[in-house]
Amino acid sequence: MESGRATAGLRPLGQSALLVSPLGLGCWQFSRGKGIVGKYWSNLEDADILEIVRVSLEGGMNWVDTAEIYGGGKSEEALAHVLDQLKRENSPHATPLIATKWWPLFRTANSITSTIDERIRSLGGRDIDLYQIHQPFSLSSIASEMKAMAGLVQTGKIRNIGVSNYSAKQMTEAHRLLRQYGLNLVSNQVKYNLLDRKIDRNGTMAAAKELGISIIAYSPLQQGILTGRFHQDPAQIQAISRMRRMQSGLDEKGLARSKPLIESLKGLAVKYGVTPGQIALNWLIYYNGDTVVAIPGASKVRHAQENIGAMSFRLEQDELEHLNEVSWSAQK
Repeated sequence: MESGRATAGLRPLGQSALLVSPLGLGCWQFSRGKGIVGKYWSNLEDADILEIVRVSLEGGMNWVDTAEIYGGGKSEEALAHVLDQLKRENSPHATPLIATKWWPLFRTANSITSTIDERIRSLGGRDIDLYQIHQPFSLSSIASEMKAMAGLVQTGKIRNIGVSNYSAKQMTEAHRLLRQYGLNLVSNQVKYNLLDRKIDRNGTMAAAKELGISIIAYSPLQQGILTGRFHQDPAQIQAISRMRRMQSGLDEKGLARSKPLIESLKGLAVKYGVTPGQIALNWLIYYNGDTVVAIPGASKVRHAQENIGAMSFRLEQDELEHLNEVSWSAQK
């Protein structure tokens, strides 16, 4: 694909038959305000969820990512509800690829098998195209979990296997174990953005490229910092908890450190007639070739519109390299 104005095409997800848009819709925000992690978001109305999903899918996204822990299945159910509505409307976008996740904390691998029917039911009987271990901490070994996941593929309950928050070593081991069943580890979902490049430093990105595993980047805009809105209006920071401010880089030192990067994003945004956040997302999906796809969330329709707009152009190679260099000086 040539640099400049272009519409992003589909790309393989790992070594699988899945062809995905570079950006998919993250659905954590559909948790209905339920559960520990769901309380992070307010309870969105059905009509808002419908329009967010509609705009995202009609705009070129062909996959969605949710999880069991997102409201204890509420996100999956909300997603199924609006996809049913799109189906009733005869929308050609009513059948996106679906990724969801099993929550391992304080559970054993047996739970992978015993809860899969609940996941399918929450998703309205839809196929699970990618099933992921949400994080590496459980009461079972990686070997036991990969055996259980492989069994779900063999019985037709899921189509592909991924992990989330795995280190390079854990990811490599999971892939090696799945190869014993004739399967590949398709993806590792991790935090990755221009302000958080730990996976570039700790070997995870290099291992993913070597093994042909896709990186699914969550928090791709570093909780909004890469949109530039907090630098433009620091007063907005006061509405955010002190802990989140410190963790996200919204303290005074963090904002000063990231300012040159934000200025670079703003300059490129002017050139392309887009927003700084769209430039940041475009860097994510192109700098590492086809290895990285991302799942920005959207709690408002305008967020969904901005997300899909990030796939409408492609930064020049020298621009990708410039952002790469500037981003390193912005790291903690």
